[in-house]
Amino acid sequence: MAGQQSSNQMFQPEIITFGETMALMMPTSSKGIEYSPQFQGLFGGAESNVAIGVARLGHRVGWFSRLGKDPFGRLILKKIRGEGVDVSRAELTTEAPTGLMLREVVSGKTSVYYYRKGSAASTLKPEHLDEQYIKQAKYLHVTGITPALSESCREAAKEAIRLARKHGVKVCFDPNLRLKLWSIEEARGVLLELAKEADYFLPGLDELKLLYQTESFDEIVKHLSELNAVSIVKGGDDETYVVEQGKVTAVPYFKAEQVIDTVGAGDGFCAGFIVGLLKGYSHAEAVRLGNLIGSMVVQMEGDWEGIPTWEQVEAVLNNVKHVER
Repeated sequence: MAGQQSSNQMFQPEIITFGETMALMMPTSSKGIEYSPQFQGLFGGAESNVAIGVARLGHRVGWFSRLGKDPFGRLILKKIRGEGVDVSRAELTTEAPTGLMLREVVSGKTSVYYYRKGSAASTLKPEHLDEQYIKQAKYLHVTGITPALSESCREAAKEAIRLARKHGVKVCFDPNLRLKLWSIEEARGVLLELAKEADYFLPGLDELKLLYQTESFDEIVKHLSELNAVSIVKGGDDETYVVEQGKVTAVPYFKAEQVIDTVGAGDGFCAGFIVGLLKGYSHAEAVRLGNLIGSMVVQMEGDWEGIPTWEQVEAVLNNVKHVER
C-alpha cells in the first residue's frame, strides 16, 4: 500500500475509497443457512460496491483495503480488478484472514451474520495510507463502517480525511451506521465528528434520527445546517433531500418496476451521486442520478451486481426499449 507502485502509472483515479470487503456465502435455496446443503460464494463491501458502481458508470476509481492472503482474499481482489477498479494499493496479508458474512432470506426477511472480528481489514492503520495516491484524486469516499472495525481503522479513516483536506480533495462521507459493530452511543460521537470534516454528508433519514436523537425533521435540518457539508438525506418519503445552507430541496425517487433485493441500493446511490458531481451536475441533478441507480440496483439480487453501466442508465433516461434478437 504505502510506497507501492501501480502497475499502470498512467491510471489516476478520480475517486478513491477504502474499507472492508468480505466474502459472502448465501444458500442457493430458500431453506435458510441452517438447513441449506449448498451455498453460493460471492463478496460485498460498501466501499467496493461504490467503486464498482463508479467504474461501471465510466469513471476512474481506486479502492484499497487489507485482505487475507487466502482464497477469499485472492478471489475478491481479482473480481474487483476485473470490474475496472484500480486495486494497486490493496494488500494481501498473512497477519489475519479475510472477513466473512453469511446472508439468508427466510419468509421474506433478510438476516446477515458477520465473522469479521480480527479480520485483515480491521488491521488497517494510518501508515498503510499512500498520501500521493490520495492527493491526485478529486474525491475521497469514506464510510462509517471503517472506523467501527477497530481503533486503528478509526485512526486510518481520520488520517485519510486529513490527507484529503490537506490536498484539496473533496470528502464524501456516508455514515453507514452498523449497530452490529458498535453501540449508538459509541458511534454517535465518531460519526458526527467525521461529518464535520466532510464536503458531502450522505446519511439516511433513519440514521439521522438515531444520531441526533430526534424524530423531528425540522430539528434534523437545523443540525445539518450547522455543518459545512452539503447533506444528502436518503430514505425520505419517496424522495431524497438536499440540505444546503438551511435550504431543503426534495428530489423524487424513480419508481422500481419490481423490488428483488434492497441490499446495495445505498451504495449504488452514492456511486451515481458522485459520478453526477464529476459530470458537473447540480446537486439536485446528481441526486436524481443517484436515485435512478438505486432504483435499478433493487431490481436484481446481489450487493453490486445490479449496478448498471452508463449505457444502461442512458437507455432508461432516454426511454429506449430493450429488444432481444
